[in-house]
Amino acid sequence: MPFGLVSAWNKRRRSLSYDQIDPWIYRPAQCWQLGEEVLRPKRRSGGGGGGGGASVFTLREMEAATCSFADGNSLGRGGFGRVYRGTLSSGQVVAIKRMEAAPPLREAEKEREFRVEVDVLSRVDHPNVVSLVGYCAEGDQRLLVYEYLSRGHLQGQLHGTGGGRMEWPVRLRVALGVGRGLAYLHSGSAVGIPIAHMDLKSTNILLGEDFEAKISDFGLAKFMPEGPDGGLAMGMQGTFGYFDPEYASTGNFTLKSDVYAFGVVLLELLTGRRAIDLHQGPPGQSLILQLQHLLADRKGLRRVIDRAMPRSSCTMESVVLFAGLAARCVCLESGGRPAMADCVAELQLALSANMRRRHRVQHPSLRS
Repeated sequence: MPFGLVSAWNKRRRSLSYDQIDPWIYRPAQCWQLGEEVLRPKRRSGGGGGGGGASVFTLREMEAATCSFADGNSLGRGGFGRVYRGTLSSGQVVAIKRMEAAPPLREAEKEREFRVEVDVLSRVDHPNVVSLVGYCAEGDQRLLVYEYLSRGHLQGQLHGTGGGRMEWPVRLRVALGVGRGLAYLHSGSAVGIPIAHMDLKSTNILLGEDFEAKISDFGLAKFMPEGPDGGLAMGMQGTFGYFDPEYASTGNFTLKSDVYAFGVVLLELLTGRRAIDLHQGPPGQSLILQLQHLLADRKGLRRVIDRAMPRSSCTMESVVLFAGLAARCVCLESGGRPAMADCVAELQLALSANMRRRHRVQHPSLRS
């Protein structure tokens, strides 16, 4: 049961040393003597994403871009630190994430997250993965500079803080975009070895003006062993509500653990509910526990579809295909989950099924 996994998570963390908690440590530290030969980032005062690699910015440039990190430019706060809207000297609007001071026990962990994020995002290039414009590593200051996506994260959009509700075709396109981005990472085509995100969730999916979805926050990402059974043994990392049960019980993270988290995101898109809702008592806190007996039943599906979504925008055929995929993604056993390439194919079918009937009158089985 997912709520029994909390104690297992704490037990495993207490039983493991610091190195065992994160066995994949980015070793070539010489890359982070900023100015050494190995990383060779291109220095551009104004900055700009795409094609030229990540730029290195000074702290003064970051202060100028954000009006000295003015509260009025704050976009929100995450586990790494606060995010600001900024404008570079070139005129490019960006999102700037500033690492907040950490307790001594977490300093090395946050520094590692910063380095991994720069390393991974400097290597990948995909329309559904957020672009890293550059970074600043001056003294004890660590800042990451990304392309700016105006609609914020998916969770905010689903719960009304991102500028309006989402119709079903938009949700399908978001799911397809995230699926394509994750399939690209898992394919290994970026760096010759698969990349696991390890913290996929609705707040780590950013949306542009036209609802183009991009995966963000790669601080926990790992390069994975190759082969269908490749995995990494480690302590628990990630976010409650998105944990693969096998990973929680064994400490072995595989690419199928990312698929599980993707399935939770699909359920959020379908229902408009949060993965974990602490305002409810167990089992209502867990989205998976709420839905586990309803996904295979059409009448049950009608009850869980997000009430804020216009029913005329979706067809039952499309919803059934989508819910079936989500149910397989959150299968308790990793062997029962599809690969991300298969998820993309099935989402394309769901989108096509919905488009075929958009011009018709609302499907009778979806009427209130």
